[in-house]
Amino acid sequence: MPVSLLWAVDVYGRVYSLSTAGQQWEQCRDAQMEFKRVTAAQQCCWGIACDNNIYLNVHASDLPVRYQEETYENQRWNPVDGFSERLLPSDRWQWSDVTGLQHQPLDSFQLPSSSWEWEGDWYVDENFEGEPTEKGGWSYAIDFPATYTKDKKWNSCVRRRRWLRYRRYKAMDTWAKIPSQQTTLPDPFSDISCGGWEISEEPRGRLSLWAVSLQGKVWFREGIYHHNPEGSSWEEVLLPGEVVQISCGPGDLVWAVLWEGQLIVREGISRDCPKGSSWAVVESPSPDVGAIHVAVGINVVWAVTKDNKDRAVYFRQGVTSSELSGKTWKAITVPRDGDRSHSSASANSLQRWIGLSGHTHTPHYICALLKSGCHAASASPESFVDVPTDSSNPPADPPKPRIPKVTSDSFISELVSDREPGKSSRDIGSAPPAVPEEESIPGEGEDKAPCAGSALSPSQSGGPLDPQWSNVDLEEAQQAQTVAAQDAADTCSLSSVATYTLAMEDPYGADEHPLWAWVSGGGCSVDTLVSSVQSMSLSVSPAQTAAWRRQIFEQLSERTKREMDNFRHYEQAIEQSVWVKKGTMQWWRDWKPHKWIDVHFALEQFSGPDGNKDGILFIYYNYYEEKKYLHAFINEVTILVPVLSDSKHTFAIYTPERTKQRWPIRLAAATELEMHDWLALLSVSCCDSRGIHGPPSKQAIWSITCKGDIFISEPSPGLEAMPYPTPCDQMFWRQVGGHLRIVECNSVGIVWGIGYDHTAWVYTGGYGGGFFQGLASSTDNIYTQTDVKSVYIYENQRWNPVTGYTNRYCTRLTPPFVLSHLTKCVVSDWTIDYSVSGGTDREGWQFAADFPASYHGYKTMKDFVRRRRWARKCKLTTTGPWQEIPPIPLSDVTILPCTAQSSVDVVPVWAISNKGDVLCRLGVTAVTPAGSSWLHVGTDQPFKSISIGAASQVWAIARDGSAFYRGSVSAQSPAGDCWYHIPSPAKQKLKQVSVGRTSVYTVDENGNLWYRQGVTPSYPQGSSWEHISNNVRRVSVGPLDQVWIIADKVQGSHSLSCGTVCHRLGVQPMEPKGQSWDYGIGGGWDHVTVRGNSVEPPRLRLPSLTDPSTRSPVPVRNTEVNGVGS
Repeated sequence: MPVSLLWAVDVYGRVYSLSTAGQQWEQCRDAQMEFKRVTAAQQCCWGIACDNNIYLNVHASDLPVRYQEETYENQRWNPVDGFSERLLPSDRWQWSDVTGLQHQPLDSFQLPSSSWEWEGDWYVDENFEGEPTEKGGWSYAIDFPATYTKDKKWNSCVRRRRWLRYRRYKAMDTWAKIPSQQTTLPDPFSDISCGGWEISEEPRGRLSLWAVSLQGKVWFREGIYHHNPEGSSWEEVLLPGEVVQISCGPGDLVWAVLWEGQLIVREGISRDCPKGSSWAVVESPSPDVGAIHVAVGINVVWAVTKDNKDRAVYFRQGVTSSELSGKTWKAITVPRDGDRSHSSASANSLQRWIGLSGHTHTPHYICALLKSGCHAASASPESFVDVPTDSSNPPADPPKPRIPKVTSDSFISELVSDREPGKSSRDIGSAPPAVPEEESIPGEGEDKAPCAGSALSPSQSGGPLDPQWSNVDLEEAQQAQTVAAQDAADTCSLSSVATYTLAMEDPYGADEHPLWAWVSGGGCSVDTLVSSVQSMSLSVSPAQTAAWRRQIFEQLSERTKREMDNFRHYEQAIEQSVWVKKGTMQWWRDWKPHKWIDVHFALEQFSGPDGNKDGILFIYYNYYEEKKYLHAFINEVTILVPVLSDSKHTFAIYTPERTKQRWPIRLAAATELEMHDWLALLSVSCCDSRGIHGPPSKQAIWSITCKGDIFISEPSPGLEAMPYPTPCDQMFWRQVGGHLRIVECNSVGIVWGIGYDHTAWVYTGGYGGGFFQGLASSTDNIYTQTDVKSVYIYENQRWNPVTGYTNRYCTRLTPPFVLSHLTKCVVSDWTIDYSVSGGTDREGWQFAADFPASYHGYKTMKDFVRRRRWARKCKLTTTGPWQEIPPIPLSDVTILPCTAQSSVDVVPVWAISNKGDVLCRLGVTAVTPAGSSWLHVGTDQPFKSISIGAASQVWAIARDGSAFYRGSVSAQSPAGDCWYHIPSPAKQKLKQVSVGRTSVYTVDENGNLWYRQGVTPSYPQGSSWEHISNNVRRVSVGPLDQVWIIADKVQGSHSLSCGTVCHRLGVQPMEPKGQSWDYGIGGGWDHVTVRGNSVEPPRLRLPSLTDPSTRSPVPVRNTEVNGVGS
């Protein structure tokens, strides 16, 4: 999980951050002024300083924040001057935007603030829809506006070209002031809240920023996204009353508190309208007193009322995406310790500020600020007890800190929190302090109870064991500090504008904790499934640790001698015995009608005197009341793979013969645990029969199924032998723990993977994990892995003249939707997916003439059917030999393929982020496979696929389907110098590329496989494309120019199979394109990589026709099926 930050402000106005990978709070040293409040997202933090201005702190990353400015130069042809700047009065401007309506000369572009800098000068974009244009970059048309082409025709009367210039955001990891807009400035702000990053994934990094001014107005910041983190302008939002505080969640949840104590919720927030449309009023939790603070998450709302005696916390029930206002309030009771009173001056009283962490990786947490001297605390919504204090033995003269009034609220929020008619300032002083100040007279009759410096355990306080508040401070636990009641009362005042100059650099001593005034957890992502040992402070000396280790080692030695050494002579007898495991399952019958039938399943395992283990699988079933059985030898099983099923826990057993038929033995267990037990047992038996143990070799072939399961196969030397290679349907595949979408490797042993949530992972060298336990898994190098995957379903409708589009007459529907095991942890509701190939309209619909057809995102007169895709995210937590590489999410990765003779110290690794940026990983070696840092490689457009060859040949595919080659890449210049555009095959858009030793293969969006001809060391760009095959999903080229693909529509004994692993036969230095395909395991596979297999094939002597003693080897199968051929 990427590293994230928890932000807080102390009473001195200093900003601190706590990293999920760190153990203590770190102060932001670059802040030159005090802050009152902060609100954080994962990529940035916003704050209100004491000058009432908004400041932004964007977290530094290896990827720069770049914004592309563009303008178009327009010209018209005339018979005198040819193409010139002389335009007709009805034409567009000479320099304009893409629509031609706005005048945009080059000198009109200015940097929006001092936080930006220009990367270079203006230049002409010489690419047009992925194709290179003539040298000037012009595109031609008949008139303005029209459809432009890159070719000049006889009737081309106008032309235009695009000029580009990039600006870079340079104010990273520092507080930058948001520039004031040119129109009327809004009032000074008193509250701010950001969120909305889950409303839509486009544009990338879009945020919603809401602010409240001193006059009770609400403002919305427009135009915040990844390439423009500052936003563009403030827009006022109409209100039903004056607002004092606002809170925005990660999704479409926005609540605010009115002057009168009522709450309002924003409605109509959507992908197309992030500002919303209207407000709905929600009554306060208590009819007697109003609310003073509200905090929201994804589907949770918390509120605090302004009762001056003891502020109460409430939880809003029934809040959903369809009912944003919820149903009822539920009071959260905070039980007191023993017989302690509920005095308003008690340190157990909750302060009025609450912040919610609403990140998608985290269940909703409540972060509350205690009174002066207490730390921030976090607990789940179900866990609430007080923070106990001990007021029996207060110190005689505790030191009185000087707390300047720099983090105070506005006078409006203070008046709201404490205003009641007829109350004097002395009476108001009995309420919990809203803000700290240097001097104030305490109210009469207050209990002088000190405040604990940290939360005590339930055993210490005598309170209930569960639930409890937990402390956020990760430093060594300090002894509870006590503060006199007069000091607590000194923190209350109605003044809100006074500031003081601090006379000392660090107001806290070495053993003191900061006194918090505000906390924001919106950017903090915490994995609750993994307990953090950092939250415990254990004072164990090195001498005690050494003694414990020595004692544990002696006990293990005695146990080994007692349980193993004395029984060595029994091992031979046990190994020669027969072991049988039986169970009941369901079997998918081989003959028609195909259906699930109940069977008895048995595994019989045995070993001979030589120690070789083997076994047989038996499936006993009834056929017309006659008992029959089906069997398979363990040494013939090539793979055991879990299979997606709608309601059953299913797995498949393949043998070479069943691989040819594309019809495995399908079995279904009663529970998922039982299925995993059988899979682990059968996998161990298969590995024992073949003598395969331990981690995979450096030459292993890796593959991934459409379910995300990872499989490896150890290549035999004869796999690439000529003329009789080993058939790839005889390859044995075994599973490795983890869940990935892409995996890449090389022969040095470096393996990288990318999950469905774009998280990068590196292989640690272990084996097993997942459901493999005991001897089937390594004891170290196994870590927890999480992945988030989107599952989809299509909604189909047909048009009729009576009701329009409806699903009533739609007889042809999408096949039944199948949910995998990922639905165990659903992290989002069903939402409309707008990122569908072909585009959609505003409601997500795609239109076509009939089912099935080519869909488009706009309606025409001939469209009688439509569909839209719904998506939801599901989270999977498993274990495997993988470690996360934070913090940049990736969409593709490639590793330099090395031959057996090569010696490379630093291995080049290239990748593409999920935003399309090209990256080069530095410091990758066999010892440190994760590398050290990213180097950004500039591009003019986002990319989607990349591959590096044996001679540092870097090829990439842009998102528009065009190909590029990176020049001058070497060990001295790992990032190269420039990109060379490579024309795509005619009328095709490429989607994936793979480069080997001398071969370059690509796959286009229509499933065609292309080979690049003419690639030589002197001309690495090649000359032309040659079509090899169709129905190809993905290609992988190895270090010896081996070619493996994932093929679709492969004919089996019953039906066509999609997602089949295929191997190209006949690949030789003089014939790099090969001759035919050999079909292996499948279907249901999504990815394969052979870039680690650098085993040179043996040189076989051809059989002699005159020598009868020469035995002819068995010829390999050479089949051509359904278009996937030579």
